[in-house]
Order: sequence, then structure tokens, then C-alpha cells
Amino acid sequence: MWPAIMKGIMDGDVKSIARSISLIENEVPGYEELMQSLPHFNTPVIGITGPPGAGKSTLVDALISIMVNAGKKVAVLCVDPSSPFNLGALLGDRIRMSDWYNHPSVFIRSLATRGSLGGLHPHIIEITELLKVAPFDYIIVETVGVGQSEVEIVGLADVTAVILVPEAGDEIQTMKAGLMEIADLFVVNKADRPDADQFVRNLRSMLAPTFSRHKNEVVVIKTIASEKKGTEDVLEAIEAVLLHHEQTDRKAWLLAERAYHLIERNRMKDINKQRLKEAIEELQEKNAFNLYKFVMQFH
Repeated sequence: MWPAIMKGIMDGDVKSIARSISLIENEVPGYEELMQSLPHFNTPVIGITGPPGAGKSTLVDALISIMVNAGKKVAVLCVDPSSPFNLGALLGDRIRMSDWYNHPSVFIRSLATRGSLGGLHPHIIEITELLKVAPFDYIIVETVGVGQSEVEIVGLADVTAVILVPEAGDEIQTMKAGLMEIADLFVVNKADRPDADQFVRNLRSMLAPTFSRHKNEVVVIKTIASEKKGTEDVLEAIEAVLLHHEQTDRKAWLLAERAYHLIERNRMKDINKQRLKEAIEELQEKNAFNLYKFVMQFH
């Protein structure tokens, strides 16, 4: 079965790709065998993230258009924090990309987080690695929310773009410092709104302390994605970051991050919080609970 699926994936057969993603999502026995047989490809993974309502789907739609017009093929993974049964949320958000669902150069898949704490799908790394084997020139991962999900995406994406809107001033104040550091570029979308220029200036001043930790200054680009204005600049900036990362050790760090995440998940798969709670309650009844001693038995 697996060799036939692998051939289909490498040939770009949409049904084979979709089926293999479902096998990974459902942890069908033998899927790890498929993962271990994947050849190594360096297809770039572009992370698009930021708060809800920033226009991420509209921006992704514009980027797809530029890529397809340049003769490129692109895979898009849309990660939703919603239930896989809540079809309204999954499909409603993606209506802007509906033109591409049946396009031969575009593959789009919505993935639910399924309660994953980090805001990304629990098998997102495997799914992106699988898509690298298919004949795509780019893989775009779009995720929703501000906070941990963005910080987690840096381990997945080769380049991370954080999308904001001019009214996001209060949201920026509450952002984790980590988010400011993981962004390779910022996109201020809906830049035709009032105070956009002031917002960009404020954002640049907030970013100033992080520039000392970046060899290159973090770019801030203004766009009106609904009118496809500034979107070509975004793709150019993404390409520049990818080129820079190829010339540094960033690639190895990203792979180490992904490897760590997979090892961590594998080692934790037998740990069940309900069983831990029951074992703790039993020890508490005997007045014999020591947190450190309890934890050491799982090392």
C-alpha cells in the first residue's frame, strides 16, 4: 500500500496526498513507516500568522495568485482552532480562497487543532514533511490567534510572517516578547485605514530592541491584500529571508526544533493526565505525596 501512495504523492496526485494526510491525522498503523521512507526535499515552508481578522486568508489568496501566475505550485494548510465537526467555521474562513480549491497548481487543506495546546495541529510537522515530497514549490501554513500558536510556528516554518492591522495597537501591547522575536517580517494589512503610518512607526520602535538580535532588520510591509497592493513586496521579502536562512545555521536550528517536538510527543504519548490524577489522589490519601519523587518515576 505505502509504495503506491508514495508514488502518487511524488507524482502530485491530489487524492493520494489527501488520503495520506488523513492516514497521518488518524494515526493509521504503518503511517510511521511511510514517514520514514520519505526522501529529503527542501521545499520552503512559509508561516502566516497573526490575530483573527487581520486578513491572513486574503493575503494568502493574493500570494497564491502571484505564485501561480509565475508558474509555481503551492500547498496551503489552514490551521483552525475550531472543532473538525464545525464546518461553518472551517469553510467560512476560507471562502476567500475558494477560487483555488480545484486549481491544478494549488492544494488546500483545512486542519483543526483538535485541542492541541500550541494552537497547531498535533501532526502538522509530519504533514508538512509529507507535502515537501510532492511537486510543490511552496508550502504555506496559515494559523489563527495571538500567543503560543505563533511562537510554536517558528519551529515549523522556514520563514514566519506576522500579519497585523492598524487597529491592533492594544493587541501588540499584550503580545508576548517571543512573538516579536520569531517574526521574520511584519505585514500591516488594511493599510488604507486611518493611522496606518503611525501604527507602522510604533511597530518599528517596538521592534528596535530585537534588531540587535537579528543580523538583518525585520522588515515591516504595508499591504491592502483585498486589492492585492503590496503583496508582491511580501513575497519578495519572504524570498530574501529564505535566501538569508540558507546561508546561516538557521536551517539546522529549525530541524532541531522539529526533531525535539516529535521526540517530546513520542515520549509523552503514554502519559495520561487522568491516570496521573488518580495516582496522586491515592498518594495524597496516604499523606505520602512528594511531587519531585512522583515525577522522577517517569524519567
